[in-house]
Amino acid sequence: MTLLEVTGLRVSLAGTGDVLRGVDLRVGARECLAIVGESGAGKSVLARTLLGLTQGEPGARVHADVFSLGERDVRGVGRRGWRRLRGREVSLVLQDALQSLDPLRTVEAEVGETLAVRRVGPAERRRRVVSALEAAGLPDASRRLRQRPGELSGGMRQRVLIASAVVGGARLIVADEPTTALDATTAVHVLDLLARLRDEGAGLILISHDLSAVARVADRIAVIDAGGIVETGVASTMLGAPAHPVTRALIAAAPRGPKPAPVVDAGRVLLRGRALVRRYRSPGGGTTAAVDGVDVTVRAGETLGVVGESGSGKSTLARLLVGAERPDSGALEPGSPPPRLRLVPQDPLASFDPRLTVERILRHALRDGAPSPAELLARVGLAPAILDRRPATLSGGQRQRVAIARALAGRPDVLVCDEPVSALDVTTQAEVLRLLAGLQREDGLGVVFISHDLAVVRVVSDRVAVMRHGRVVEEGPTEAVYAAPEHPFTRELIAAGGGRTATPRS
Repeated sequence: MTLLEVTGLRVSLAGTGDVLRGVDLRVGARECLAIVGESGAGKSVLARTLLGLTQGEPGARVHADVFSLGERDVRGVGRRGWRRLRGREVSLVLQDALQSLDPLRTVEAEVGETLAVRRVGPAERRRRVVSALEAAGLPDASRRLRQRPGELSGGMRQRVLIASAVVGGARLIVADEPTTALDATTAVHVLDLLARLRDEGAGLILISHDLSAVARVADRIAVIDAGGIVETGVASTMLGAPAHPVTRALIAAAPRGPKPAPVVDAGRVLLRGRALVRRYRSPGGGTTAAVDGVDVTVRAGETLGVVGESGSGKSTLARLLVGAERPDSGALEPGSPPPRLRLVPQDPLASFDPRLTVERILRHALRDGAPSPAELLARVGLAPAILDRRPATLSGGQRQRVAIARALAGRPDVLVCDEPVSALDVTTQAEVLRLLAGLQREDGLGVVFISHDLAVVRVVSDRVAVMRHGRVVEEGPTEAVYAAPEHPFTRELIAAGGGRTATPRS
């Protein structure tokens, strides 16, 4: 049964022009279509349009020769009609559960919203909410009803979003980058859940820049570039023998294998942490150790990769290293002379003042003797024309490069990179990783590279530290750890996503 058929879809947005051009898509029951492409290719606009969300934007124009959900032609459906369809016929799973969920609403209210709109009674609504949460794999579902998003882990929040998508019985699920912010083991669980929903009869559209995720779940793949579909085919064929240059570039850019030239003899010690502990107050009283007795050493010219599940303490460790927080016990011992440390954040847009131009952002960070803003941009591969633009007008890759330029403005000895490429498509990701490697070679920087993506960590790191529950459970040369992990948790991480290209779904 065909759940979605679209032909000749064109979408133009106010001030932007055509974003989608002549898109053709078809999705059947028990089928997963993956849509992949670079940032700015039109993936998220396509997702919103399939949910009827673009159609309500001021100045937006949507045209299609055919646009049907099941047997219903939805070309003339207005806002009120789309509100009735969302949750019943088609639903959306977003990538950032913490931003997508209302922090003030309980899990029961969030998941049950679709049913409340339909005036389903409280008892029946609660029963169906618990059933949806259980179907989404949330443990102890009935006990989670009164909890709020801030009390849940990243994987739990993602499962709540999936429950919200399926509670209304929607036959078509659009998942927009559902695993981007998740660690490897949690991402595998979420993908397996989506695959189970597909096998039980749902149609699934998976929008992702993660080709290993696509390989695990997709039956077919559509590659989008500059608003148009450039190649469509069976997943195993497309991943094994891509025909279009854009598809070949995406597959070639996926991180693979060890660091091309690992450091054998690292330079002097720039920073050493001994028995670092950082505790936070728990909601129910008492404290929890986010970092619990961690030893860490950063050396010139070397990259230390830090991996672990969400909540393992990676970002807290980053804040301790750059001095944004003080340890409750333990000590940070700087080398001689003391190193300058700078942070490259996961979300540059959130760290920039949106009112400032790129030039002013860089000037605020300049130290004596540092290059000019234009020279800093040149070092990260950006043209001087970027100087007059504001962060919101830049692509994800451009913003990440500006964040690196801002860090370089402080003439650092150590760069602490906290998930610097997790939200980027694979080609932009590869460009940023090459940039960091080049800067390290030129300046002898020590780099701490924090990520949940084990394939990326393997490509960039000389040594790797594996964190769990605030502790380092294993550390050593990257290839030695990947080849023969000693700790059971490390073996679990590597089995879930340890830097090997996934086998396409048969």
